[in-house]
Amino acid sequence: MAKKMTIGLSSSCIDKLTGLGVILSGAAAEDLEVDLFILVNAGHAFLKNKAENLKEMSDQVQTSEEFLKSLEQLKTPHWIEFFEMAKDMTTVNILLCSLAGKIAGSDAKEDYIDLVDDICGIGEYIDSAGEADINLFI
Repeated sequence: MAKKMTIGLSSSCIDKLTGLGVILSGAAAEDLEVDLFILVNAGHAFLKNKAENLKEMSDQVQTSEEFLKSLEQLKTPHWIEFFEMAKDMTTVNILLCSLAGKIAGSDAKEDYIDLVDDICGIGEYIDSAGEADINLFI
């Protein structure tokens, strides 16, 4: 049986999204099953009209330009590409908690990028975390 990782993501900052993309790549390489729950403020990052706009997603404005330049120089994939690659390599379920959707302005799945598999309640996150071999909160 594959090991399971549960991740709670509560940030829409580009550095955290990129870091999570790297973690997802590592989880895929280890053939872990991953349940990723989009919580609280992270919903904004997954909205169709915001997902590609990196500059709006940083809580460290003074360093975000430097970070983005570094990503560009290193030819680092966009966080969405990291997530897509991981989903292609292993089972990655991306679930938007309904409160995060309401905070972002919509709890309709069609308003979010295709990476989002479903909308759920916080109980599903709690259950998944309780069953996981590895549990991260970002």
